[in-house]
Amino acid sequence: MSFPEERPRRLRRTPLLRSLVRETRLRPSQLVRPLFVSDAIKERREVRAMPGVFQETQDSLLAEARASVEAGISTLILFGIPASKDAQGSGAWAPAGVIQKALRRLRSELGGDVLLIADNCLDEYTDHGHCGVLDEQGEIDNDATLELYARAAVSQAEAGAEIIAPSGMMDGQVEAIRTALDDNGFPEVAILAYAAKFASCFYGPFREAAECAPRFGDRRSYQMDPGNRREAMREIELDLEEGADMVMVKPGLPYLDVVLEARQRVEHPLGVFSVSGEYAMIRAAAAAGGLELRSAVLESHLAMRRAGADFILTYFARELAGWLREEA
Repeated sequence: MSFPEERPRRLRRTPLLRSLVRETRLRPSQLVRPLFVSDAIKERREVRAMPGVFQETQDSLLAEARASVEAGISTLILFGIPASKDAQGSGAWAPAGVIQKALRRLRSELGGDVLLIADNCLDEYTDHGHCGVLDEQGEIDNDATLELYARAAVSQAEAGAEIIAPSGMMDGQVEAIRTALDDNGFPEVAILAYAAKFASCFYGPFREAAECAPRFGDRRSYQMDPGNRREAMREIELDLEEGADMVMVKPGLPYLDVVLEARQRVEHPLGVFSVSGEYAMIRAAAAAGGLELRSAVLESHLAMRRAGADFILTYFARELAGWLREEA
């Protein structure tokens, strides 16, 4: 009997062999933890659709940020829930706004131990729940919205954000924010663009957590159609041309083909957002006994890295960091 010269199974025989030749690795430093902070609550409150995820108070946010750093997660992205909302979303740029207070406190208490990303959008702050201001016909006014994104970005940078992450999918948002940051003395503040953000059903739990579901209509006129991969590449290229330092694909698992193609096309840092629906789906399946939580989370996040993501925004960040440390 003859055997092939190459026998790949030899290198799969033991855990140490498999670890030695593993092509793709996942580390806590590659994780970004999303956190919600609310000025409308007095005690932290668990999100019904996302077991294990909470709306935080300013005090509990600091505790969670400390725990994240201790777990090896140095990068946080913050989403704010104001005590009151209006048609303009003015809480997004208020000097004493919920995100601005959180950024200042985290920067003061944790200093250089934490890297702070501020999500830049209006949906959490508008009383209608859309990502921009509305015109007389009830449609998004793209250019008027850009002015408010820029204003919010400067306010976030003044409060201590080191990265601004525009997520509204307005045309020209990166250029408007880059110009505003540069003109106001923040050329060192980076931009992480939600460059390919699809109109996805997997955002449902987030909208509960951030209290930002649209009161009418939907966001399909500004978020991307799920069927369009070539358009995603154009969006990524446009954001880089406008001054983005990093780009992101959102959601994660259903769009790994987009992540892969983006990795093949661009050299800039590339992130992927494993969104709330992905988190809730895996949690529910594990709770029902359909899969083992730890294995499912490790495998799904490794898949995002394998597709080409340099970093992953994930609600599993703290648990995942612990598991990764155990495996190291």
